Amino acid sequence: MKSELLNQLEQEIKKVKIASCLIHHENEMVFQYFKNKKMENKLFQMHSVTKSVISILMGIAIDKGKIDSIKAPISNYLSNVPEDKRNITMEHLLTMTPGYEWGEFGEWGGRPFPMINSKNWVKFVLEKNMETEPGMKMAYNSGASHLLSAILQKAANDKSSAYAEKELFKPLGITDYRWYEDSKGISIGGFGLCLKSKDMLKIGIMMLERGGWSNKQLVSDEWVSSSTTAKYHTYDHIGSYGYHWWVLTDESPNIFFAMGFGGQYIIVSPSHKLVVVFTSELYNDTFFPLHIFRKHILQAIELSR
Repeated sequence: MKSELLNQLEQEIKKVKIASCLIHHENEMVFQYFKNKKMENKLFQMHSVTKSVISILMGIAIDKGKIDSIKAPISNYLSNVPEDKRNITMEHLLTMTPGYEWGEFGEWGGRPFPMINSKNWVKFVLEKNMETEPGMKMAYNSGASHLLSAILQKAANDKSSAYAEKELFKPLGITDYRWYEDSKGISIGGFGLCLKSKDMLKIGIMMLERGGWSNKQLVSDEWVSSSTTAKYHTYDHIGSYGYHWWVLTDESPNIFFAMGFGGQYIIVSPSHKLVVVFTSELYNDTFFPLHIFRKHILQAIELSR
């Protein structure tokens, strides 16, 4: 990548509340920006990037036979599932198409506060009224992600955080993290994880390498491919949705990414052999780092070819 373009990128980043930006291109780190020295070792609140990590863990659990199939109904793993939700499968949760009412990207203003304020998050989700049949409509839904974490804990007979440490974090060399829980001890599936920027990058590189890391397959190539393939398109300003990964379908070929509130990103472009990480405090403009990626970083990559 041309140094003058990277200099322009750094100047653009400095104008806004971006805490860190890492660019890994063709097997080497070509750009590192930290707002200050503290940012290099800070555990950043990932917000909804957590959802994409839950997706990876679901893939690992399926690979290892802990979960039979994403086609299995959630009632196989959760107790007290109401009759009107017996047809909801784990795939419906992964694609955020379970069919029950959920106002996160509507009346709730982008945050799942009613669930957070409830005494039992799983019970709160399962008691929501059904609006459509499962699989008909995608609507952004942190409740679905939390149900997936509850299912994972049941299937693995361990907390999602502990399963992640054993099957994902330890193999990646991630030793410092925090994962918040609800009042029932369930690792928060939608937004509970905190990681360092460089450890976010490791997850992105593993996804770029089709689930491989240091000559070991952490999650199957098939799961990486399926989870990062567009399944539903609901939000034009973001992209399409796979299994808890966003997909830029207007790019050719597709670029996929994990995104969290305030501008937390793991962006992967396999065709460019590129992984980009952002951590930010842009709570009024979550999408600005994605704009920087498309306008500055992709342009710099194309010009360097």
